[in-house]
Amino acid sequence: MTPPTYPPKPSPGDRIAVISPSAGLPGLFPLPYELGLERLRKEYGLEPVEYATTRTMGATPRARADDIHAAFADPTVKAVIASIGGDDQITVLPLLDRELIRANPKPFFGMSDNTNLLAYLHNTGIVAYHGAGVMCELGRPGAMHALTAESLRAALFNTGEYQLRPAERWRDVDRDWADPTTFESEPETRPGTGWTWVNADRVVEGRSWGGCLEILGLLLMADREVPRDLSVLDGGVLLLETSEEMPSGEEVFRTLHNMGKRGLLRRFSALLMGRAKTWFFERPNSLEEGARYAAEQREAVLRALRMYAPDMTIVFDVDFGHTDPQLVIPYGGVVRVDGPARRITVTY
Repeated sequence: MTPPTYPPKPSPGDRIAVISPSAGLPGLFPLPYELGLERLRKEYGLEPVEYATTRTMGATPRARADDIHAAFADPTVKAVIASIGGDDQITVLPLLDRELIRANPKPFFGMSDNTNLLAYLHNTGIVAYHGAGVMCELGRPGAMHALTAESLRAALFNTGEYQLRPAERWRDVDRDWADPTTFESEPETRPGTGWTWVNADRVVEGRSWGGCLEILGLLLMADREVPRDLSVLDGGVLLLETSEEMPSGEEVFRTLHNMGKRGLLRRFSALLMGRAKTWFFERPNSLEEGARYAAEQREAVLRALRMYAPDMTIVFDVDFGHTDPQLVIPYGGVVRVDGPARRITVTY
């Protein structure tokens, strides 16, 4: 497998496909979705193009695959973005036409369950982008977080290097999308804590791979879209983050333990670990409970890496997961992790 290549970028005025490869949640929660579409038009100058399943809950895997094909095959569409994630995109993967997509490379933006499609595009030879869906990031109440908006703009329109920055303020507490008053004010945030570095005595540069840990676990169990030749991951940068399902520290350790047994962890030179989401509607943790959960997850990661990759450079609490803001990171693209300078640079 040759390294993935960057597809051509859109320009303001171009059309961008908005698809729901996982769940058609725009049909249930139109408020954040419509706000996200409005921002694509007004703030980024792009014209959203919807498809048959974009607002359809319960769409079949075949119908969702057809929308993916239509989005990539349309020569007037210059980029593709997911509305949101879900939990069954893995059922769509076997129905995709790899040659059609390879022949029509476009930037794709998504995360969470879209880890499936990110991994698929990586195996197809296309650099994609982890982060910035329509409903959660573009549809954020009040305004987009400045770091999200800036990194998305750079990833959409620019080429070359972009330096990531720790968030000065962040949040993981959500509000009810069905309540119109949710969108009348800024969400409450709390002070940032910066990044935490481990084995930061070196500079690492490599291509990225990974995504949502729970989805990677499913892909590994199903043996789907993991590179057959693991050497393509050698020296790369592993991206990992956990979802609103908030897996326990033991679950995180077991997934990483199995990745280690499979020989995956030792392939990478650095790990960027997304800030843990510590609150969700079903588990509304207090600040103290959330801090304990995050510490438990961090120790689980360290425990696994001490076993399988003790020298790996690690950066914790990078803002690219299920928290806000969400930095966009190229998937299969170049990432430089400069330990001595405490700097992370991506190439868009």
